[in-house]
Amino acid sequence: MDLGAERADIEPATERERALVEENARLRRICGALIERVESAGMADGAPYGAFEHAVLLAEQVRERTDSLHRTLEALEEARAEAEAANRSKTRFLAAVSHDLLQPLNAARLFASALEDQALPEAAARQVGHIGRSLKDVEALLGTLVDISRLDAGVLTPDIATFPVAELLDVIAEEFRQLAGARGLDFRYVPSEAVVSSDLALLARVVRNFLTNAVRYTEHGRLLLGCRRRRDGLEILVGDTGPGIDEAQQQAIFLEFRRAVSEPAEGDRGLGLGLAIVDRIAAMLDHPLHLASRPGRGALFSIRVPYGRREEAPTAEVPPGLHDLSGARVWVLDDDPAILEGMAALLEGWGCRVRCAATPAALEAAGRRERADLLLVDYQLAPGDPDGLSVADRLRRRHPGLGVVVISAHQDGELTQRARERGYDCLLKPVKPLRLRLLIAHRLEAGGA
Repeated sequence: MDLGAERADIEPATERERALVEENARLRRICGALIERVESAGMADGAPYGAFEHAVLLAEQVRERTDSLHRTLEALEEARAEAEAANRSKTRFLAAVSHDLLQPLNAARLFASALEDQALPEAAARQVGHIGRSLKDVEALLGTLVDISRLDAGVLTPDIATFPVAELLDVIAEEFRQLAGARGLDFRYVPSEAVVSSDLALLARVVRNFLTNAVRYTEHGRLLLGCRRRRDGLEILVGDTGPGIDEAQQQAIFLEFRRAVSEPAEGDRGLGLGLAIVDRIAAMLDHPLHLASRPGRGALFSIRVPYGRREEAPTAEVPPGLHDLSGARVWVLDDDPAILEGMAALLEGWGCRVRCAATPAALEAAGRRERADLLLVDYQLAPGDPDGLSVADRLRRRHPGLGVVVISAHQDGELTQRARERGYDCLLKPVKPLRLRLLIAHRLEAGGA
């Protein structure tokens, strides 16, 4: 090999390496200058790489925590959906089984009321009175729970109709005049000839709850039920001379399980749901509520109801007292033997001639041989039988003058509307004997019986 040629090849390689070393050194100086400028311009502590690493770490932690938060929110949403489904199931269950819950209570109330009308020894009369009051307590508690469940489940639909307010208030006044008298309270009722547009049954619930609270919390003095005409509606008022309500508590008492007084009277088994029901019903009907009260000066509750056009509601006077029902011919149709027996005992105690039947076929067979003035029919009959409205329609075609009262455990606006279109009345279970007696008297009077 030629040694000169080999030396010539090595020298260019050495020069290239020297050039690369110099270029590398130059680039390092440039990089150092850039780093120095970044440090001096961007970070006071002179640690940009540490800051960068810290920022990357924070970003990773944020991402992990965001993912954890999303998973937690998904779990909470799933738990909320399950809780809401369970609550809806509970409320629908209570609303659906109200018929079965109220059937035995309805029978017991009828038997107790029939006994109260009998001439009993003093000791027995006291016991019957205790039974009646206990059953009323059970009815109030159970009815309150069922009502709040129906409202929460959304199964109540208003049945708006036009009617004279006296049709509602005259009956309620008769009921509470006796209750107030039993507690030694004066009861004043100022009737009204106004015609209103509302759901009669739901509005009755509101007024009864007002009066129930007034009777419960007023130890002495008087109660007032009346109306006041306003430009935008009729204001139905319930006043009392009870302990009154502090202004700070006047909103809270419309919440669930809140009481108007902190220490209820002995024997008071209320749940604190009465005014919560009032508030829900008023909101459903779009009827404004108002409360005026001062401690020691009593309370005045009111609900404002829109007026109805008088021509849509021909007035029919409700009998002012307990009319004599002697000789009235009444048919009763119910699939519960206890209800039939209790209703027969109650009606016969009022002097009615009663025909009871457990099936539509049995009553229709009797209807071929005899006539009646009034039919009391349960809407929900035995499985396989037609409903109470259908049975009433068939009997009404055969007996055109027959008055009809449909009894149901469900406050259903559609059912009430269908009954009203046929000219029938509706009663809710448990049947209140006084309300039943006044309704029968009204029906017989309207029919010329």
